[in-house]
Amino acid sequence: MKPKFINIALITVATAIFVYAFFIYDNNKPLRYLAIFGEKTYESKNGKTDTTYHTVQNFSFKDQDRKTVTEKDFKGCIYVTDFFFTTCHSICPIMSTQMERIADKFKGNNEVKFLSHTVDPEIDTVEQLKTYAIKHNADSNQWKFVTGDKKALYEIARTGYLLNAEEGDGGPDDFIHTQNFALIDKDKRIRGFYDGTDSTEINQLMKDIDLLLAEYHYLEKR
Repeated sequence: MKPKFINIALITVATAIFVYAFFIYDNNKPLRYLAIFGEKTYESKNGKTDTTYHTVQNFSFKDQDRKTVTEKDFKGCIYVTDFFFTTCHSICPIMSTQMERIADKFKGNNEVKFLSHTVDPEIDTVEQLKTYAIKHNADSNQWKFVTGDKKALYEIARTGYLLNAEEGDGGPDDFIHTQNFALIDKDKRIRGFYDGTDSTEINQLMKDIDLLLAEYHYLEKR
């Protein structure tokens, strides 16, 4: 082999070793970070600009076990949320089946939870939600089905999770029917929206949960 080709070969091998070593050294760093959704505000202090992101407001509802559920139950957790009603025969059964897929994948993971809100609290009593939760094999420690004041439910859907852009006051004639899921991080920020009736998007959601977990684990080790 001629010297010129030997040099090229050595350079190629050295580069490959460097790249491999770099990724082994930094293998806990996420390959990418998920976007943060919602309006942002900026404040400048001492020549530095701080960004404040949209966060989900505090809430209080009742779950399938008659327990009060608040934002404190999701402290330190990533969670997926949606809005449904138990008597729905169109998109809701598909959504709940897809949510069940995600819950099964992350079963027993204390950092991942699920929160399903009814949009028909008059029909969806605690007893009704319990029956529905059992049907979908929901572990109430990890997957909450909640009911409560209709105005509060609709308010958080629109202004908290940004899952419905239509105007409404949560009154008798107001109705929300969305197939979208939202992914919420440990800081109550929205990190993604997904079509809950589309298995491909749900596959991406599960990958994004893993990515978000990796992001937090990486930041905790820094």
